[in-house]
Parts: sequence; C-alpha cells; structure tokens
Amino acid sequence: MLATASASAIATASISGPATTAAAGTDDSVPRAASLGIVRVDGTAPTSLPSRIPTTMEGLSGEDIARDINATDAEDALKYLPSLLVRKRYIGDYNHAVLSTRASGTGNSARSLVYADGILLSNLLGNGASFAPRWGLVSPEEIARVDVMYGPFSAAFGGNAVGAVVDYQTRMPTRFEAHARMGYSHQPNTLFGQEHRFDAKQASASVGSAEGPFSWWLHAGRTDSEGQPQTFANRTLSTAAPAVGAIPVTGAVPGLNRSNQPWLILGSGTQYATVQDQAKLKLAYEFDGGLRAMAIFGLWSNRSDGRSRSFLTDADGRTIDHRSNGGLSQPISIDGKGYLLGASDFPQTRDELEHRMHAVSLKRRLRDGLGWELSGSLYDYLADRSRAAAPTDASHQGGRLTDQAGTGWNTLSAKLTWAPAGSDHTIDAGLSQERYRLRTRVYALGDWRDGAAGALTSRFDGDTRVRAVFAQDAWAFAPEWIAVLGLRGEHWQSFDGVTQSARNLKMHPSRAQTAWSPKAALSYGLSERWVLKVSTGRAVRFPTVSELFQGGFNAAGQFINNDPTLKAERSWTSEFSAEWTGTGRDALRLTVFHEDSRDALYAQLNVATNASTVQNIDRIRTRGIEASGTVGLPRRVMLTGSVTFADSIILANAGQAARPGDTLGKWQPRVPRWRATLLAQWQARDDLSLSLGARYSGKQFSTLDNSDVNGFAYMAASKYFTVDARAQWRVDKHWTLAAGVDNLNDYQYWNFHPYPGRTFQVEARWDY
Repeated sequence: MLATASASAIATASISGPATTAAAGTDDSVPRAASLGIVRVDGTAPTSLPSRIPTTMEGLSGEDIARDINATDAEDALKYLPSLLVRKRYIGDYNHAVLSTRASGTGNSARSLVYADGILLSNLLGNGASFAPRWGLVSPEEIARVDVMYGPFSAAFGGNAVGAVVDYQTRMPTRFEAHARMGYSHQPNTLFGQEHRFDAKQASASVGSAEGPFSWWLHAGRTDSEGQPQTFANRTLSTAAPAVGAIPVTGAVPGLNRSNQPWLILGSGTQYATVQDQAKLKLAYEFDGGLRAMAIFGLWSNRSDGRSRSFLTDADGRTIDHRSNGGLSQPISIDGKGYLLGASDFPQTRDELEHRMHAVSLKRRLRDGLGWELSGSLYDYLADRSRAAAPTDASHQGGRLTDQAGTGWNTLSAKLTWAPAGSDHTIDAGLSQERYRLRTRVYALGDWRDGAAGALTSRFDGDTRVRAVFAQDAWAFAPEWIAVLGLRGEHWQSFDGVTQSARNLKMHPSRAQTAWSPKAALSYGLSERWVLKVSTGRAVRFPTVSELFQGGFNAAGQFINNDPTLKAERSWTSEFSAEWTGTGRDALRLTVFHEDSRDALYAQLNVATNASTVQNIDRIRTRGIEASGTVGLPRRVMLTGSVTFADSIILANAGQAARPGDTLGKWQPRVPRWRATLLAQWQARDDLSLSLGARYSGKQFSTLDNSDVNGFAYMAASKYFTVDARAQWRVDKHWTLAAGVDNLNDYQYWNFHPYPGRTFQVEARWDY
C-alpha cells in the first residue's frame, strides 16, 4: 500500500451526498453531477491523482473545523462525522486516542488508517488502546481539510482499511503568509468527590511562502496539559479482620464495579502532566510538464509524568498509602475490615518520547491521459523511554525502564493512473511495500526517575513486511452508470521474532502468507437528485508485530506470549446507499452495511497458560444502517446530523472469556447499537458564527462475554450524551477570537478510563 496513495485516493475521490456538500464548503453554486452518482473533488491537494470510487465518503474543510468545533487536537476534527469515535481522554492524549468505526470498537486500532500529508500516522505496530495514531504531528489550525472513506472498497488500501480511511491535508501556501495561535482550556473535575482543576495551554506558529515554482511551509507548536486521573486503586469489599498494625483510615469511596459488585475506590493514578512539541517543514517544487516534487520532515516529542494520589487519611489527617510504614506495603482497616495497600495501587511513571517522520514524493499530474507517483515515508522512534516505579526495597527508588528506540515503520510505493482520451475507463495500478519494526527492551532501574539502565529483564523484537500490488478500473459504461472493479494482492511476512527473559531466550520462526482481495462498486444516477450506490470488498488484516511477539513471562520466567502463529483476520464488507442532493447544501444519505469477519483478532483467556493473550475469534457479524444529512434553515442556520444502528454479534468462537461458550451471541466489545450526532451552525453575522453540537452513543460492553453490565464504572464502557458549544468572532482581517465549552452538560462517561468533564476553552488566532 502506498503511503501517499491514501492522499491521492481520497483527496480526489468521487463523492456525493453529504460528503459532496462538505467538500464543496460553503459555495452553494458548486455544480453537481448526481446523474452520474459521482462528483470529482480535487479539494486543496495539488498533488492528488484522480480516482473515482462510488462509495460512502464524508469530509470537512479546515474552515468548517475552525468555525464549528472546539478542536484542540487533530482528532477533534472527526467529532461529528458519522459512526466515528476517537477515544481521546484528555488534551494531548498521546497513547490511547484510538479511532473506532461502524463495526470496530476502540480496542481495534489496526482496523482503520489515518494519513496526513501522505504520511501514514496509524500506528500499525500493534492493535489496541496503546497504539493510537500519531495525531500530534498535525495541528488543527494547519488542516486544509479532512476526508473519510468508509470501508475497504478501494484496492489502493490494505486490509487495515476495513473500518475507514482518514486523510488529513494540511496547508501549502500560494503566497507569503504567517499565522499564530494561542489556546487555553480549563476543566473543573469532581470525580469521586475529589475537587481539582485540570488545565491545558497551547501555542503554535506557522510561516510559509511560494515563489515561482517553489513553495515552503514551516510549523511549530507546543501543548502543556494536565489531564484528569485515568486509573483508580480499588478493592472489592473485604470480609477479613484487619492485620496486626493496620491503620484505621477514612476517605474510601464506595460504589459498584463494572460487574455491579460493591467495591471501594482508594485513590487515583495515571494523572498525566504532559508537554508536547511538534515541528514540521514542507518543501515543494513544480517542474514543467505537471511534475511536482515534495518533501516533508516532522518531529514530535512528548514528556509525560504520571502521578498518583491516595484518598485515604488516618485519624490525624495524614495521607496513607503503601509507603506509610516505611516498607513496600501497608495494612489498613476500613469500617473494621482488613485491606493491604501495595505499590501497584499508586503507580508513578515518566515517559520521554522523540519521534521523527520523513516523506518524499515525485508526482506527475494527469496529462495526456497519464499520471504517476513515486513516494516513500519513514516513521522512527528516535527515543522512546517509559520509566515506572516498581520498588524492590524500602528506599522506594527502584523501578523499570521500557525502551523502544529503533521501533518504527517505513513505506515505499509506485502508482500509475491511465485515462486514455475518448475512453470510458480510468485505470489505477500500483506496487508498494510496508515494513514494521518492533524493538522493546525492559531494564531494571535502581533509581526509576533518573537512573541509568540496569540489568536487562526482557526483550521483544520482531519485524513484519507487506508487499502489495493492486489494479483498479473505474468504467463509466453508460451515461447514468459507473462501475469500479479492483483487485489487491498482498504478500505478508513476519521474521526476526525474538523473546527474551532473564532466564530464557526464544527465537520465533519466520512466516509468510499471500492474500488476494477483490473490490467492486456500482453507481446509478436514478434522477437529477437521487443516486444509488452499492459496494463490496474483501479485506485481510494481517497480525501486527506486537500481536505476534510482544508478551510477558510467568513467575518461573517462562514465555507467555500472543501466539506467533496467529492467523490473519479476513472480512467481507458490503454496503448499499441511496443519496439525495438538493438545492444549496441540502443532502441526505441512507446506507445499509454488512460486515462478516473471520478469525477476528482479540485478547481472551488462554486456558493452557491461564493468561489473556491475542487469539483468533472464529466469526463476528455486523449489520446496520446509517443515515446522514445536511439541511439549510432560514436565518443562515445549517443542521448536519447522523444516526447509526449496528448489530455486531460474535457468532463462533472456540475460545472463552471465563468458561466455554460464554462469548457466543454476545455483542462485539465497544460497538454500541446506537450512535448519533447533530451539529447546528448559525452565521449570526458575517463576522460572528455560533455552533451547538450533540453526540450520543448507546449501551456497549468492554468484555467478550458482556459481563460488564454496569457501564458507569472504572474499567467499563458506558453510553454517553454530550453537548458542545462554540462561538467564533472575526475581529478584523488579522485577528480571530473563539470560545467554547465541551461536554457542556458535564456528563460523566467511561471507556475503561473516564472521559473529560465540562471543559471551557478560549483561543486567539492571528493571520497574515
């Protein structure tokens, strides 16, 4: 798959219905071609090659995002797009803000693709909450537009596109310009009766110019954020008498856990203080004959300190935790019952990351029926150190260091577009390679905060590689018809897998697999206003390098790993859409979708090792319907909304959560039955815009056996309903001020961790 193929395949992809209105921006005079079922939109990406896929697409311009959405991070641009959710826990969330789609929950990050400026931002080293796309390499104010293609219906994308493909296009100047932005966010938080405030500050600046055929753009930004606590020390109610020397304490917060069992919350943890810096340089040169060269260099750094705090106090008001008796644990008494506090109840961490990205491309625009593209990208963990306190003596200074320096991925690609004059065919074809490299070292630390690495305690290495070829033909075989047929072939390999503990070393054998994925789409212009579209496609999602090789050890030092022989996940996805395009920006889309996945990759109990590891689930089926539309009302008011129903069920599974057969007929984790969005935008004056948005998600589960019946608890996944508001005032041609509130109704909701409460935001932007 091409790193830059995503930009070309989406930015110029043919779209209709609501996506057409988004792509057209606010210009009501944009010509429409509903009779063809396709509108080709070049957007703001001058390097894009034409591609026409009659399937569901949605998009927003950078102007729409700045006007209507409180976007503190790039992922916020996706808030109101149908069926999408980014699990963003706080401003600057760098390691858990994963994307979920129609038939994929937030535990399935490898079932979607995110690109920016032709660079793969999806972290396909693994699958799960800790493999979030690298959103921090894009700032909201530099977004020219974002487009989303739903489903694996283009042969230009690999099997990770089974859920959706997101493409950010950032600004490239046509003359000299400069920009600066400052923002501040404030979140009062009273979760579990603990009153605190969590604030974030952001600043960025951009400058660029175009002189003849040469253009350049330089952007730099910083985020300094305090997030609310993410983990909580807890105990189910004890029936044991207190141990000798136990300290009577108060402050524990009673409640119910996700299984509706009574428990106590004893303290908070993983409260991140985060400082992020990013910088990006883009260079472009236009040669004669429609040839364009482009280079992009990006650097992203992150330092986060994870803090913990006990809620418990003794009779004298002193805070009590595991260190209170000068040892490694502390017996306590709550309401006459005995408990023991340990170091794991109050974790302390420090993460220091520095990542860099590079991309180069050489493209020839479509001229005389021919266009081509050569591109390559590199994403490298230049430094990636995570320190955690794990005391082994009374000094409380010991710990461990997890070092992932050398981890990363790279892509190479070549693509050709051929549209012969006088022909009804447009043919896209290409070759590509992606390689993913995992390098994880875990060391003991004498001083967890600043100490040098000690003895190696474990090591996890491995590589995967996918080489692909694809071809796709868009055929306008009749005035009202367009058909697209495509085929993608992929050869996947895993190799150099190594797992090492202090006592054992295991070398994993190399593996290889070849898969073919056909695609088909058909569009019919029923009338000037109505278009019918049907799409189907196969996607093969190969195991990631972390699913294969990242694991752990039992007390005897024996390897407990995610199975290196995991099978690839195979999915067939189909959808049927009816789209209506009215006058102005009015549009409506109704889509019925179906996905059948075999050998789905999920963590569940391994009976042989009594550990939870990634395994193949035999079959998961998802069926649903999605409605999306935009309507213009009097007094310059626009309404945009969507409703999605998805029935996602586990039909076959040889594994189990706790006992044989306990997952059969259960909902797929974190895929709710109902989701909805509504965004109202009012252009009160030419210089003043107001917006009010609402987002809803229904009941969902986090566990395969759906045993987490109480969604409103730590480690559970709840329904939610949140309301957001924003006002933007263009003071003059240089200054813009904005203020807003996210989660205006202060709804407390969960996705294992708590989401933010009511958050106030202000920002000032200067443009020249």
